[in-house]
Amino acid sequence: MAIRPVNRRKRVFHRRKVCRFCADKSMNIDYKETRTLRYFTTDRGKIVPRRISGTCAKHQRALTTAIKRARHIALMPFVGNVPD
Repeated sequence: MAIRPVNRRKRVFHRRKVCRFCADKSMNIDYKETRTLRYFTTDRGKIVPRRISGTCAKHQRALTTAIKRARHIALMPFVGNVPD
Protein backbone atom coordinates (compact mmCIF):
# COMPACT_ATOMS: atom_id res chain seq x y z
CA MET A 1 0.00 0.00 0.00
CA ALA A 2 1.10 3.52 -0.79
CA ILE A 3 1.57 5.97 2.03
CA ARG A 4 -0.57 9.07 1.69
CA PRO A 5 0.96 12.44 2.51
CA VAL A 6 -0.63 14.12 5.48
CA ASN A 7 -2.35 17.35 4.54
CA ARG A 8 -2.09 19.69 7.46
CA ARG A 9 -3.90 22.93 7.00
CA LYS A 10 -2.61 26.02 8.63
CA ARG A 11 -5.07 27.70 10.90
CA VAL A 12 -6.07 31.04 9.52
CA PHE A 13 -6.63 33.70 12.13
CA HIS A 14 -9.47 36.02 11.19
CA ARG A 15 -9.58 39.25 13.08
CA ARG A 16 -13.06 40.06 14.31
CA LYS A 17 -14.38 43.26 12.84
CA VAL A 18 -15.57 45.80 15.35
CA CYS A 19 -18.48 48.14 14.76
CA ARG A 20 -17.09 51.67 14.27
CA PHE A 21 -20.12 53.23 15.90
CA CYS A 22 -20.02 50.99 18.99
CA ALA A 23 -16.28 51.54 19.42
CA ASP A 24 -16.48 55.33 19.05
CA LYS A 25 -19.57 56.60 20.85
CA SER A 26 -19.05 60.14 19.56
CA MET A 27 -19.76 59.07 15.94
CA ASN A 28 -23.38 59.60 15.01
CA ILE A 29 -25.24 58.21 12.04
CA ASP A 30 -26.82 61.16 10.30
CA TYR A 31 -28.18 61.35 6.77
CA LYS A 32 -26.64 64.82 6.37
CA GLU A 33 -23.09 63.52 6.90
CA THR A 34 -22.49 62.09 3.45
CA ARG A 35 -18.74 61.77 4.03
CA THR A 36 -19.38 59.16 6.73
CA LEU A 37 -22.03 57.38 4.67
CA ARG A 38 -19.81 57.12 1.58
CA TYR A 39 -17.58 54.68 3.44
CA PHE A 40 -20.50 52.24 3.64
CA THR A 41 -21.41 52.34 -0.06
CA THR A 42 -19.57 50.83 -3.01
CA ASP A 43 -18.35 52.80 -5.99
CA ARG A 44 -21.47 51.63 -7.82
CA GLY A 45 -23.72 53.00 -5.07
CA LYS A 46 -24.70 49.75 -3.35
CA ILE A 47 -24.89 49.55 0.43
CA VAL A 48 -22.03 47.43 1.83
CA PRO A 49 -23.34 44.39 3.75
CA ARG A 50 -22.81 43.93 7.45
CA ARG A 51 -20.44 40.98 7.16
CA ILE A 52 -18.03 43.08 5.09
CA SER A 53 -18.31 46.45 6.83
CA GLY A 54 -18.24 44.98 10.34
CA THR A 55 -21.07 47.06 11.76
CA CYS A 56 -23.46 45.56 14.28
CA ALA A 57 -27.09 44.86 13.35
CA LYS A 58 -28.44 47.90 15.19
CA HIS A 59 -26.12 50.34 13.47
CA GLN A 60 -26.45 48.63 10.07
CA ARG A 61 -30.21 49.27 10.18
CA ALA A 62 -29.61 52.91 11.09
CA LEU A 63 -27.00 53.22 8.33
CA THR A 64 -29.38 51.80 5.74
CA THR A 65 -32.15 54.23 6.61
CA ALA A 66 -29.69 57.15 6.67
CA ILE A 67 -28.30 56.23 3.24
CA LYS A 68 -31.80 55.87 1.82
CA ARG A 69 -32.82 59.25 3.25
CA ALA A 70 -29.72 60.91 1.83
CA ARG A 71 -30.44 59.38 -1.57
CA HIS A 72 -34.06 60.50 -1.47
CA ILE A 73 -33.21 64.16 -0.92
CA ALA A 74 -30.33 63.98 -3.45
CA LEU A 75 -27.39 64.23 -1.05
CA MET A 76 -26.08 60.88 -2.33
CA PRO A 77 -26.47 59.25 -5.73
CA PHE A 78 -28.64 56.17 -6.21
CA VAL A 79 -26.14 54.89 -8.78
CA GLY A 80 -22.40 55.49 -8.74
CA ASN A 81 -20.12 55.88 -11.73
CA VAL A 82 -21.40 53.45 -14.33
CA PRO A 83 -18.85 52.46 -17.01
CA ASP A 84 -19.88 52.94 -20.63
